[in-house]
Amino acid sequence: MRAARGWRASLELGYAPTGGRTMPVHRRHIGPLLVQRPFHPEGEVCHSYLLHPPAGLVQGDALELKVDVAPGAHALLTTPGAGKFYRGTGDAGVSVEFHIADGAACEWLPQETILYAGSRAGLETRVGLEGAARYVGWEIVCLGRPAADERFDEGLLTQRLVVERDGRPLFAEQLVLEGGGAELDSAWGLQGQTVTATLLCTADFDAAAGEAVWDAAGEPEQGLAGVTVMDGLLVARYLGSQARFARNWLLRLWAVLRPAVLGREVCPPRIWAT
Repeated sequence: MRAARGWRASLELGYAPTGGRTMPVHRRHIGPLLVQRPFHPEGEVCHSYLLHPPAGLVQGDALELKVDVAPGAHALLTTPGAGKFYRGTGDAGVSVEFHIADGAACEWLPQETILYAGSRAGLETRVGLEGAARYVGWEIVCLGRPAADERFDEGLLTQRLVVERDGRPLFAEQLVLEGGGAELDSAWGLQGQTVTATLLCTADFDAAAGEAVWDAAGEPEQGLAGVTVMDGLLVARYLGSQARFARNWLLRLWAVLRPAVLGREVCPPRIWAT
């Protein structure tokens, strides 16, 4: 029976090269946060699909994911569907932490997170890199459900993204949005848009290379977007009204960045087509 204080679930995953391909060598979970068997549609790279059977979070729920990628390993992690935060009087949260060793690569490509009106969500992602470790990851957040005429007119979002290399911060950002707050509609805020997305990619790019990535990916079909390069990190941002436009643009960026940074053409996880 589900406790009144909510589900507390955690999952630890460790990846290492084994027999010419990356394999999960460590797995430990508590509660309803699981991972399917490993897939290798492109040989060495290990694709993992994270599963949260309840499919959404309510008051008091907390999910914690910790991933360790050993030298020489390459892991790609995604989710089979959108994550959801339902209306509640208390907080719920998702915490994701990556440790990527020197010579390793990790891709974190979850599907969107939807915040129902009245939800109180905390999202935190921390990426720790060692040496020449490589990382590509994105996050897509949808405020409310416009298709159901539901605005994010009450609730709270706290989102934090941190990337460090050898203990030195490359990127640290915190976003706090209150449901119904002025920042949702103001010109200095979200301008009435309901979908935000951020892609982070470790890359030894200069500003000119960042412009080349923008030119190659093209503008999104709808919404506002931009690409910035700073201190060994490429940051791409999107602001619009529908998750599909954000996702399509991020996929085009991924198609440009993956060969350049990871030396591989894109290989969409099969779960995205189901």
